[in-house]
Amino acid sequence: MTTTKADTAKALQALEDTRPQARLQAALAIGTAPEPPFIDKLVERCATEPDFFVRDMLTWALTRHPASLTVPRLIRELRSERAQARSQALHTLSKIGDRQGWPAITRALLSDPDDEVARSAWRTAVVLVPEGEEPALAGVLATQLGRGKRETQLSLGQALVALGDAAVPALRAAASAARPDVRAHALAVQRLLRDPDAGFASAIEEAKRVVALTGAPTADD
Repeated sequence: MTTTKADTAKALQALEDTRPQARLQAALAIGTAPEPPFIDKLVERCATEPDFFVRDMLTWALTRHPASLTVPRLIRELRSERAQARSQALHTLSKIGDRQGWPAITRALLSDPDDEVARSAWRTAVVLVPEGEEPALAGVLATQLGRGKRETQLSLGQALVALGDAAVPALRAAASAARPDVRAHALAVQRLLRDPDAGFASAIEEAKRVVALTGAPTADD
């Protein structure tokens, strides 16, 4: 189906509607009949859209366009000063799954001070990491162990578990770190690697007990 200029203008205008349902329908319509003129507006809207479901539909609409057009635009968005813009661009890159986006997943993004951006970066990195680079990625992710609240720690743990055996050396090193929160987080993820069915909540509580009982590591540990 050919989209006329009038159709494009109407759809783009609807993305600015005050009603979330109207914006949701607009994103759905755009994804159903994707055209290159929509891409910039979809990316821009991702940066400011307050509704989770609308953001998810915006991402879906972007995945319906050619990766050769969307990925470079999303990579530019990773330099935005707006945290939501970076987070949603990362999320969309993970859904597209095109590895031309991998070089843009920098250490700065993986350690972004905004937890939502960092969590998106971890998930995206695991999806896009080229074969053979998993241990290096695990090493960078391990520098974030102990960070944030339970939800953030769970996201990091899931990313490290997804890397499988490649994460083992980094976790082993982190389990001897000076900080008790880092050691506990590393031990919890190690347990999840051994037993994927174990819940993170129980794994982290058990790890905290172990750390409390064993105390600080010594030079001989």
